[in-house]
Amino acid sequence: MTLSPLMSMLGLVMFCVVTETGREICFKQAAATHDGMRAILSPMAGLGIVFWAVELVAWTRVLQIAPLSLAFPLMALSYVTIALSGAIVFNETINLRHALGIVLVTAGVVCVGVTGL
Repeated sequence: MTLSPLMSMLGLVMFCVVTETGREICFKQAAATHDGMRAILSPMAGLGIVFWAVELVAWTRVLQIAPLSLAFPLMALSYVTIALSGAIVFNETINLRHALGIVLVTAGVVCVGVTGL
């Protein structure tokens, strides 16, 4: 993979990570402010569905240009961004064990990225 397609793939994967994070924040906000069906029908859940659709289109493009064995592990960065977003947006606690898990996921992504790029 030459540099330009590599940068396109990495950019698209990072875009997918951002849209996945946005989706989860929207769904969490909808669930935190409404009960049951009202949460599903809320504007925030609707925005989450839009994020989901945009991610689907971008992820399909990623899969056209990148090996799944590389692209999918890179998507694990969403575990990091979602956990950090939960802490920032919803004031959720990240304990030591959770932080260690985030570090290990990040290390795993680096290992996959270094060997696969």
